[in-house]
Parts: sequence; C-alpha cells; structure tokens
Amino acid sequence: MFNVKMADAKLFRDLMSAISTLIDEATFNASPEGITLRAMDPSHVAMVDFEWPRSVFEGYTCDQPTKICVNLSEMQKLLRGAGTNESVEISLDEQTKKLNIKLRGKYTRTFSMTTLEAAGEEAPIPKIVFNAKAKLTTAALRQSMDDASTVSDHVRLEASPDKFVMIATGDVGSAKIELEKESEVLLGLEVKEESKATFSLSYLAEIIKSASTTSDIATLEFSTNMPVRLDFELPQGGKLTYYLAPRIESEA
Repeated sequence: MFNVKMADAKLFRDLMSAISTLIDEATFNASPEGITLRAMDPSHVAMVDFEWPRSVFEGYTCDQPTKICVNLSEMQKLLRGAGTNESVEISLDEQTKKLNIKLRGKYTRTFSMTTLEAAGEEAPIPKIVFNAKAKLTTAALRQSMDDASTVSDHVRLEASPDKFVMIATGDVGSAKIELEKESEVLLGLEVKEESKATFSLSYLAEIIKSASTTSDIATLEFSTNMPVRLDFELPQGGKLTYYLAPRIESEA
C-alpha cells in the first residue's frame, strides 16, 4: 500500500518540474523510509539524484518497497494548477496500476494517471574528488546563468581561494561574473585547489532555472575538467542533486 500527503502542493509540482528538466519518465523508489529517484538523461550527460524522507510528509504509508514509474509531462499537466494553499495526496491503486492524485484547497480535485513499466537499476553515484565548493543564493546563480546565456552556449566556472567566477565567451562578445568571498550572495567558498571547468548552458541554465523555484540556496562542487555537482537545499528537507559532465573541448 502506498499513500502519502503533503501540505504544499505547489512545492510538489515544482519538484516534479525540476526533475523533468532531465528526464521524461521517472521511476520513483518508495520504501517505508521515504522516496528516492536517481536517473540519467537520455544522452548520459547529466544525472538527477532526489530523496524525500518520510518526515517531509504530513502522512506517509508505504508497507513495502514499491517502484512507481510515471510520465512527468503528463503528471505536470495534472498538477499545473496546484497552489501553495493546497495539499496533495497521492496513492497507488495496486489493481489498476493507476496513480491517484488529489488536490485539496478551497475545493477538491481528483486525477488519476496510468503508471508505466518501471525502469531497471538506478544509476550509480559518480565517484569524484571535488577541489572547489561554492555556496550561493539560487537567485544570484540563476541571474549569472542568464547573463552568460546572452553571449554564449557554455560557461566556465572558476574557483580560487578568494572568489568564484563564471565566464562566457561567444561570437558576439563575453560576460564575466565575479563573486568575491565577501559578497553577500556568496555564502561560502572552500577551495583546496584552484579549479576550472566548462559546461553547457543548455543543461546548466535549465537545471538552475527549474531548481530555483524549490530552493533558495545552491552549492556547486567541481574540479578542473571534471563534472560539477549541484546541491539545492529543499525547504522541508530531503535532497535534490544534479551532476553534469564538462565540455572539456571548450576549455580556453
């Protein structure tokens, strides 16, 4: 039996949107401890790692490990009108294999959607040694990606002991965003070794844009020419993490 309830339907909607940035079909693993998901995008350039412990929910019932695979685009259509002042209840009908979604606010809306065949094993967590770690507001990070996107389709991240820098260079010009260690939007900077790596903005900007609706703080960890890890702090606990491979051939 699987049945859960959340007080903030909009948060649930926004998290599904953030996950759908990389994947169309999501296989959630529900257990008595909570819900997890780990999946790579079709091109195997990026990965999302999501975790919601049972403590996040107002009500949580899951008797045994259960895989729930859904089309995220279809789920988003059902959740499109979910508001902050609404709660959401989700249950799985074991007989029909349908997922029932109930939104409760000023009035009650009930939807059902057919689940899909669950995918295979979860992708493993990349084993990477990170030499640089920058913690900043998602608002500043999103604006920086917007600025970089005006001149290029990729951005270079650089970290030194005293500042975190984002550089974009394209045919029409360049953009450089510098966050000094004393900056009010740079909440933390730890650098064991000066690092730089270049990433595709088509991935990075979209990930940050989607995740910024659910989180106020982001942490980036990277090393020279290695994947970046992006952690977004969720307001009610849990984990939303992305890994993105670098564009080594774009290094200047």
